[in-house]
Amino acid sequence: MATLTVWKFDEPGGARRALDVVERLQKQELLTLEDAAVVTWPADRKKPKTEQLHSMKGAGALGGSFWGLLFGLLFFVPLLGMAVGAAMGALAGSMSDVGIDDRFIKEVREKVTPGTSALFLMTSRVVQDKVLDEFRGTQAELISTNLSKEQEEKLREVFAEEHETV
Repeated sequence: MATLTVWKFDEPGGARRALDVVERLQKQELLTLEDAAVVTWPADRKKPKTEQLHSMKGAGALGGSFWGLLFGLLFFVPLLGMAVGAAMGALAGSMSDVGIDDRFIKEVREKVTPGTSALFLMTSRVVQDKVLDEFRGTQAELISTNLSKEQEEKLREVFAEEHETV
């Protein structure tokens, strides 16, 4: 089963440093990193900078469509107004079918704010106690949504179709 996790840090550079920890944990075979993205939000900016980690390749990578839609729902819809918000609402409904619900979106939106950063990870085969031990003391806050294998496959199908029609 894959897990979508969001590690929130109280400073813009925290997510980048945490990515180094995650890559080390993967080398130690304490987790499998399927895909990842970093959000940095300097305190003086109105919106965050988002970046998919393009080094992720193979069957596990979700692709830019997934990250673009998720970040749009999280950070940009409130800025775009009602018309675009309604269209994104319909897409958000389809994301709830794959395990990303309104509660998750609301919680991330409330916690990832100017002056913070976040590391978004899609992982599997995690040795949870070892990974959590590595993040203790970093002042990271974890928000997570577990995706079943079926939900993950459905998510991949949704974004594969979207990519083909674009």
